[in-house]
Amino acid sequence: MQRDLAQIVRGFLMGGADVVPGVSGGTIALILGIYERLVSALGSIDGTFVGHLRKGRLKDAVEHADLRFLAFLLMGIGLAVVLLASLMNTLLREHRTPTLAAFTGMILASTLLVARQVRTRSALQWTAGCLAALFAFWLTGLQALQSPPEGKWFVALCGSIAICAMILPGISGAFLLLILGQYEHVTGSVKTLASGSFESEPLMVLVTFGIGAVVGLLSFVRVLQWLLRSAHDTTLAVLTGFMLGSLRKIWPFQNDLTPDVEKMKLKTYDNVLPSASDSWTWIALGIVIVGFAFVVTLDRFGSDKGNGLRPTESEVGS
Repeated sequence: MQRDLAQIVRGFLMGGADVVPGVSGGTIALILGIYERLVSALGSIDGTFVGHLRKGRLKDAVEHADLRFLAFLLMGIGLAVVLLASLMNTLLREHRTPTLAAFTGMILASTLLVARQVRTRSALQWTAGCLAALFAFWLTGLQALQSPPEGKWFVALCGSIAICAMILPGISGAFLLLILGQYEHVTGSVKTLASGSFESEPLMVLVTFGIGAVVGLLSFVRVLQWLLRSAHDTTLAVLTGFMLGSLRKIWPFQNDLTPDVEKMKLKTYDNVLPSASDSWTWIALGIVIVGFAFVVTLDRFGSDKGNGLRPTESEVGS
């Protein structure tokens, strides 16, 4: 029971990180010393696992995929999401500039940490990273992402993509949701249900998101694992460029183009240049620096705990 409670606490810390764009749950797993076990458990949900289930060997299935560990870890993650998603949604609504400034600082640091994992920095990696940055900058400016699709299929797709961030320290699933325009939608749904208002729409959003996350866990994550095995440095260079270019989406200084619209998922914003004479410009800059330092400090603790561990080819293939 003590071990199970410990996993719940670890999951809570990971879930808290997953709710904050720019802080990676994978980094927290490194700090807590469970990263290798987590990657191994996720990789064990395979054909052998399914075979045990088909033959009714539940005990063998549980042991093969370390399901007890995953179950209690997920309980903690879920608890953190319920308790903290509402807070993050409120901060984005009522204190948008300082909140986005904090996200910007944390994601800048995360980008640096992912870039540091590129072992060979040849012309190929530089080109891939630059092209990815340009593509992300263009993509995040599209009207389609300013007003993302309404269908549940898109929510499921976002869940599939966001779950892939679990495999890499430094990549934030919440940031991916921000880029896709679903962060406020998903956290708003959590906030509605957590307040005791069991409406069908937010419930369906979370169920659909969860289904997408499971699909992503069983498919997209394996594609990412294959990419890391076959083209480790180029893949990370692309991720680095994509994160850097995507910062356009969370530029702290924005004008609300739809002040009369109440639903966050329907609102659109326009990036503007800050004024040097405005005190909020310097306050936001200070918040960016604090967010940057926070993530760098977290990573240092993770490196000390894991002896500089990062997902190597053998680990992602576990």
